[in-house]
Amino acid sequence: MSKTIAFFGATGGCGLSALNLSISNNHTCIALCRNPDKLSTLFPSKPTNLVAIKGNAHDAEAVASCLVNPSDPSRLVDIVCFTIGSVFSFAKLTTEDPNVCEKAMDALFKALDTLRQQGKTGKPLLAVISTTGISKFQRDVPIAFLPLYKALHVPHEDKRVMEERLQASSERWIAVRPSLLVDGAVPERKIRVGVEDPVKGVEVKEFGYTISREDVGRWIYENLIVGETGRYEGKAVGITW
Repeated sequence: MSKTIAFFGATGGCGLSALNLSISNNHTCIALCRNPDKLSTLFPSKPTNLVAIKGNAHDAEAVASCLVNPSDPSRLVDIVCFTIGSVFSFAKLTTEDPNVCEKAMDALFKALDTLRQQGKTGKPLLAVISTTGISKFQRDVPIAFLPLYKALHVPHEDKRVMEERLQASSERWIAVRPSLLVDGAVPERKIRVGVEDPVKGVEVKEFGYTISREDVGRWIYENLIVGETGRYEGKAVGITW
């Protein structure tokens, strides 16, 4: 069954991978981007099931414009694919915007509240990219990576706060925690999945070194966009090779 998906952060990495698969499989895709020309370059054939909207993910009004189902304006979209991030500088040990995820999540919640006050119905699944290294229940990264993850404290703190916002909400959500991201799809390589409940703790323990952005996007598409999500909802899901 075709779904309607709002994408935030889909001009690269994990989000672009999930967007590619969603477009190829005839789902309706609405992507918010600061520069829509970038999507035009990525999709020169101009697929009819892709709508690019210019705007900033920190602007609740712009976010709201992506959350209404084009085929039925009384309803919200089915899924939100949230892969927001900011470029990390190892020289400064911070990102261009240290609170990029927190602010974007707040804008998303505000947009959803506004649309519901206007009478829009529906409860989209929020499929959100987070990170390993922020669990309060376990060490989910290899010991060899601990110095690197310490250096990544600023963006990881942003992800932690973002997850707290999700946990405190009444929305349907799944936090995807990939291990260290690398480039290059390896579709034949098995993806291992760990599951953590924010209250009860670790349900399935898995951790590894790396996984590619392309394969994270594929996993999101296969498991959260078209797959049965019930076992993962309201939980953090760690994925790794």
